[in-house]
Amino acid sequence: MFLYVNFPSWIKPTVFSFLPVRWYALMYLVAFAATFLLFRRQQKKEAVLEKMDREKCVTLFMYLIVCLIIGGRLFSCLFYEGSMYYWTHPHLIFWPFRNGRFVGLPGMSYHGGALGAVFGCWLFCRRYGFRFLETGDAIAVGVPLGYTFGRLGNFINAELWGRCTGSRYGMVFPYAERFSSSLEWVRTAADKAGIAYSEGSFVNLPRHPSQLYEAFFEGIVLFIVLWFVVKPYARKKDCPFGHGFISGCYFLGYGFVRFFIEYFREPDEQLGFVIALGRETEPVALFRSFWNFSLGQVLCFLMILLGVILIKWSHDNREKESSATQSASRKKAAAQGTEGRGASSRGGAGRSSASWKDSGLASGSRRAEGGDAASVNMPKNSRQGKGGKKNDER
Repeated sequence: MFLYVNFPSWIKPTVFSFLPVRWYALMYLVAFAATFLLFRRQQKKEAVLEKMDREKCVTLFMYLIVCLIIGGRLFSCLFYEGSMYYWTHPHLIFWPFRNGRFVGLPGMSYHGGALGAVFGCWLFCRRYGFRFLETGDAIAVGVPLGYTFGRLGNFINAELWGRCTGSRYGMVFPYAERFSSSLEWVRTAADKAGIAYSEGSFVNLPRHPSQLYEAFFEGIVLFIVLWFVVKPYARKKDCPFGHGFISGCYFLGYGFVRFFIEYFREPDEQLGFVIALGRETEPVALFRSFWNFSLGQVLCFLMILLGVILIKWSHDNREKESSATQSASRKKAAAQGTEGRGASSRGGAGRSSASWKDSGLASGSRRAEGGDAASVNMPKNSRQGKGGKKNDER
């Protein structure tokens, strides 16, 4: 009984046999298009970055694509190639021909591409005056879906296969390294998988289809979490996290998931384990210890740290903004209260003065009226003086 499946023979790396166009390159275009459409959807449906028109969006993605390709290619050639060849021949890093034949740019590093895209986003925001973290959040939430197509491109190319396995979902890749049956572990794996071999022959053992693992977990699952859970939470008015939270969750989530999937993926042969703390390190095609780490795992660990830092920073920054807003509100309320009390005092003083004047006028009027009344009611003899007295004596 066979406990493996063969790589589908009908899958070819080229789109057309008569043209040097590969599915991998086409998957890159689909990935960029998916991320762009998700970015535009946020603008139209969720009022994100409303001031960035379509022309600016296209410019932004041009920055991202160019810097991503440059960063991905540089990392692949300078750090993953395993020799000093490109360090001494830097002009060949972006030269798409080998021995007179067009080969494109074989070899791209995800971590280098991610770093390049971050740099491109920063350049765009600095040039056109947009907020870097807010723009990064709108991009990051759609990246995993685009990334899914990139890993499918790896699978179509039958590259980046996983470590050898005896499980029923193991797959035999046509271009994978073959191992001599003179090695005991090779014979054991071949017998378990039901693969026939002869003494001294080289055997193509089943391997984990790690490209599909990554497409599913780092792509589809991470996209669902970011789009349907993290994004709605981050954009609530009472969310305790500010800009940078979604980007932090992306870096944290991707780094965490890929760190563990790397245990199923075979390390680059020319690099092996950059940190080997396990008792057994050979062969790298087999899982030997959780304490043997590939370069990809080291970079994923750094991504996890970056994600945690971004999340913590977004929380602290939101608290500072909230405190500043509350302080400004209190100062405004205090200023309005002081102005109200001043107006009230001035109004009270005016009313007192007017009352005083009114009371003075009334008092004078009353005195005048009193004098007239006294004059009217005065006896005749009083008004006549001496003449009056003479008449009385008569």
